[in-house]
Amino acid sequence: MRVCVIGTGYVGLVTGVCLAHIGHDVICVDNNEEKVKVMKGGQSPIFEPGLSELMQKAIESGHIQFTTDLAAGVKHGEVLFIAVGTPPLPTGESDTRYVEAVARGIGTHLNGGYKVIVNKSTVPIGSGDWVRMIIMDGVAERQKSLVAAGGVSSSPEAEPEFDVVSNPEFLREGSAVYDTFNPDRIVLGSNNQKAIAMMKDLYAPIVSRQFSEDSSLPTVPVVVTDLSSAEMVKYAANSFLATKISFINEIANICDRVGADVTQVASGIGLDSRIGGKFLQAGIGWGGSCFPKDVSALVHTADDYGYSAQILKAAVEVNQHQRLIAIEKLQQALKILKGKTVGLLGLTFKPDTDDMRDAPALSLIEQLSRLGAKVKAYDPIVAQTGMRHGLSNVTVETDPELLADGCDALVLVTDWKQFAELDYKKMASVMNSPIIIDGRNFLDKAMLEELGYQYIGIGR
Repeated sequence: MRVCVIGTGYVGLVTGVCLAHIGHDVICVDNNEEKVKVMKGGQSPIFEPGLSELMQKAIESGHIQFTTDLAAGVKHGEVLFIAVGTPPLPTGESDTRYVEAVARGIGTHLNGGYKVIVNKSTVPIGSGDWVRMIIMDGVAERQKSLVAAGGVSSSPEAEPEFDVVSNPEFLREGSAVYDTFNPDRIVLGSNNQKAIAMMKDLYAPIVSRQFSEDSSLPTVPVVVTDLSSAEMVKYAANSFLATKISFINEIANICDRVGADVTQVASGIGLDSRIGGKFLQAGIGWGGSCFPKDVSALVHTADDYGYSAQILKAAVEVNQHQRLIAIEKLQQALKILKGKTVGLLGLTFKPDTDDMRDAPALSLIEQLSRLGAKVKAYDPIVAQTGMRHGLSNVTVETDPELLADGCDALVLVTDWKQFAELDYKKMASVMNSPIIIDGRNFLDKAMLEELGYQYIGIGR
C-alpha cells in the first residue's frame, strides 16, 4: 500500500521505517529541511536500537523516501498518518497546533481518490471529528484561493472522500522497533468499515506475525472501537502504568520505614495473576515524553467535564515527591550537601534512548545545585552523541571512572545494562567516600558492599 507519514519524531519515523520494511511504499514528510537531509543520507536523527539498520535497508530497497513536500506526500498516500508532536502546555492540556496545521495542510492538498487519515499522534479525546473539520476547512480554503485566482468557477468542488481513524501507538522508547513488530494489540477507532478494512490490510503482515520474533504466537489482537474509545485507550493505558509505578514507589517508601524489602514485596505481589510483575520496579519515579504528558492531559480532560481524577492526581504527586527521595538519602548519608560532589550514573529518562524529556536526572541536578553540591554525570548515549542541552549545571564526563573521581557519593539514575558491569572497585578507589544510592534497585548490593560501598537502595 502507499503510505504517507507526516512527522518524523519517535513515533512517525519508527512507523514509517517499519511499514516500509514489511513492504509498503512510504513517504515520510517533515518540515525540517536539515532533518530530512540527514534521513535521506540514511542516518536516523534519533537513537533507537535497530532503527538505523532498517532505515538503510528500506532506502536501498526503494520502499521509503523523505521529503519536505506535504503535497507530494498527500498525493502519494492511500493512508496518511499524522504523527507530529503534541507537547504539554503549562495547563496540562496537549498542544494540538501541529496536528491542526497538518490537518489543514492535508485538506489544502487533498484531491482525488479515497484516503484514510490516521491520528497516530496522541490527541485529546474527541479529536477525530475535530481533525475532520480542520481538513474540510483546508479543502474550503483551497477552493477559495482557486476562485480568487480565477482558476475555477465559483461552483464548489466535489467533496473529497476520506475517513479519520484513531490508531494510538504503544511504543516504548528503547524497544520501539521490537514493539512495532511484536505488539500486544492494534487499536483501530472508526465507524467506517472501509477505513477499518484498509487499516487491517496495512497491518496484516504484523497481525499474522510474519515479522515477529516468535511466529508461533497467536495472531495479534485487533481491537476495533469508535474514535473516542480508541483515543481513551491510549490515555488509560499510560495512566494505569504510571499509577502502577507510583503505587510501588509508595510501597517502597513504607518499606523503608518498617524495614521491609520492596524488591521482595514486588516479587510476591507480582506473582498474583491479577497484578502481574511488570512496572513494579521501585525507584526514583517516571519521566519521558508519554507518561507525564498523558496523565496530565487525562486529568485536564476530566476537569473539563466536571470530574476530579483523584487517583491520577495522586499518582502525579507521588511521582514528583519520589524524585526527591534520592536527595533525602544523600542528606542522610552525607548530612550537608553544600560543597560535596555527587556523581549521577545516567541522564536519560530510561535506558536505550537519548530522550531526556522530563527525566528524573534533571530534577536531581536542579535540587543538588540549589543545595550547593557540585554535580557530575555520565551517560553512555550522552557521551556518544556529545549532547549537552539542559545540562548547564552539570559536568558531563566521558567515562564512569572520571565520573567517580572526587565524588562523595554516586546516584544510579538510569538502569543502563552496562552499569551492572562497571569496575566499581576502581571507581571506589578514586571516590572521597564510596557511597552509592541505587535509584533503580538495579545493582548487586552484596557485591558493592563487599567492595566497601555503603549501598542505599529504594525501599530496601
